[in-house]
Amino acid sequence: MMKRLVVGAAVLVAAGWTASAEAADLNYGQRAPYTVNQPLNAYSWAGPYLGANLGYEWGSVSNSPVKPSGFVGGVQAGYNFQNGPWVFGVEGDIQAAGADDTFAPWKFSNPWFGTLRGRAGYAFSNVLVYGTAGLAFGELRAQTFGWTESHTSAGWTIGAGAEVGFAPNWTAKLEYLYIDLSTSQFAITGVSNGYSASVVRAGVNYHF
Repeated sequence: MMKRLVVGAAVLVAAGWTASAEAADLNYGQRAPYTVNQPLNAYSWAGPYLGANLGYEWGSVSNSPVKPSGFVGGVQAGYNFQNGPWVFGVEGDIQAAGADDTFAPWKFSNPWFGTLRGRAGYAFSNVLVYGTAGLAFGELRAQTFGWTESHTSAGWTIGAGAEVGFAPNWTAKLEYLYIDLSTSQFAITGVSNGYSASVVRAGVNYHF
C-alpha cells in the first residue's frame, strides 16, 4: 500500500510539473513583447521655461550709411503647449546689445532691444524645429559732437530656430531673428531714422 501511495504521489507531482511548464510556455508564447508606453515615454516640450542667450547682431540705420554691429546677450522666458509632435507657445526676451557704428561725425548704436513672439514648431522627440514672429521694441541712439539723442520705438520680428533637449529639464537652442524697428524723427540728423538688424544667438533653457 505504501509503495502504491509513493508511486501515485510521484505521478501527480510529475503531471503537475509538466502542466505548469506547458502553461508557462503557452503564456510566454502569447505575450506581446514588452514595450514602454509611448505617450509616457515621449519627450515633453509642454510647460514654462526660463533661460539665457548670447549672440551677435548686425544691422543698418535707415537714411544713414551707418551699420551697427556687436555682441548681444540677454534672458528669455516662455510657455509651450504640445499636441502630439506639434508645439505652440509664446516667448519674450530682453537683450543688452553692443551694436554700434560711426560714419563721419555721427555715431549710431542699439543699446538694447526686446521681443514678444509666438512660436510654432514640430518636435522629433527631443529635437524641436520652429518658426517665430511677433513684436520687437528697442532703442536707437545717435551721437555727434557730444550731443546724444535716443528714441525707443516698436516694430516687428520674424525668425526660426532649433532646440534640443540634452539633459533632464535642460535644452539648448540656436536661433536667427530679423528685427525691424520703426523710424523716428531725429533732430540730431534732421531726418527720420529707423533700425533693422539680424541676430544670431545660442542659448540654454531650463524647463519647469
